[in-house]
Amino acid sequence: MTPVAVAPPRRRPAGARPSAAGSGRRGDRGATVIELAMLMPVVLAIVLLIVQVTLWFHGRQVADAAAREGARVARAAGESGDWQGAAESKAQQIIQAVGPELLQNAKATAWESDGRRGVEITGSAVQVVPLLPSMTFTITARFGGPVECFRPDVGDGEDCE
Repeated sequence: MTPVAVAPPRRRPAGARPSAAGSGRRGDRGATVIELAMLMPVVLAIVLLIVQVTLWFHGRQVADAAAREGARVARAAGESGDWQGAAESKAQQIIQAVGPELLQNAKATAWESDGRRGVEITGSAVQVVPLLPSMTFTITARFGGPVECFRPDVGDGEDCE
């Protein structure tokens, strides 16, 4: 067997960079920064959309709670005087107590129809990006039920006493 001569490895001088042919990575420099710059607006838009949907949902919960409490007052008032004012006032109190900043321009409206009473709440959700005024997220909640009153068990009278 004949010994084979092996050349010593070539050493690079101190401070010298590897050539493009040697490493294959010189053409990829800065690619990560460009990829991040392209993806960041998409990621930011998705995060803001998630926050906006969350604020809309929470505002809807506030409107539902206010409409439910206002309807409870309207139904229990019977034939007393100003049940509309009392129901609307109660709904506005709930909105102010639970989330005055979550439901903007909230308006409570009491209604009555065929022996049923209730309250409807309309408003708009908080906007995450206030630069887009044309995008409004309207929230409407409506609750109601039959007027609570004493109906005698005798006869077929439907009227309250």
